[in-house]
Amino acid sequence: MAGKALYVLAGYDDRTEKTLAGMQEKLYKLGFSGVQTKNIPMHFTLGSYHTDQEEALKERLRRIADTQRAFDVSFNHVGLFRLPENDVLFIKPEAGREMLDLKDSFNDSLDTFSWSAHTTLLIDRPDVIREALSPVLGGFSPFEGKVSVLHLYEFWPARHILSVQLKTLEDDKL
Repeated sequence: MAGKALYVLAGYDDRTEKTLAGMQEKLYKLGFSGVQTKNIPMHFTLGSYHTDQEEALKERLRRIADTQRAFDVSFNHVGLFRLPENDVLFIKPEAGREMLDLKDSFNDSLDTFSWSAHTTLLIDRPDVIREALSPVLGGFSPFEGKVSVLHLYEFWPARHILSVQLKTLEDDKL
């Protein structure tokens, strides 16, 4: 998408964030840098929108956060896909009912590609991604995580607009 756009991102609880960010940090320490956006939370993207929808999206995220519970996800594999000039190395959260229900809240997205939940570790040339695969695969084992927050960002450059926490069991007890 050319120019600025708004993106809704599903983020993770602190433990999951630490695990995923640790995988990415390991790549950085090995000298991989990539062209992915840095200094934003680990996430999967739920949709993209025109910048004139900022206020409506902020309200939508707040409404969703009032009703949507945080939910568990399983991370079972490392994946790759190709972009026109680069490849993407990612960790894939399995799409369960809760995730698909959340995604349905953003079916009016401008995205022109098929949606696939993924948390990017590295975007770079295919030869660099092939080299980065070994340390990621060597240190990967399946793990459980939790989706607990929605973020609204404007890109490029990155501008954080809003983050809202999804409901927890403790919230229901209040």
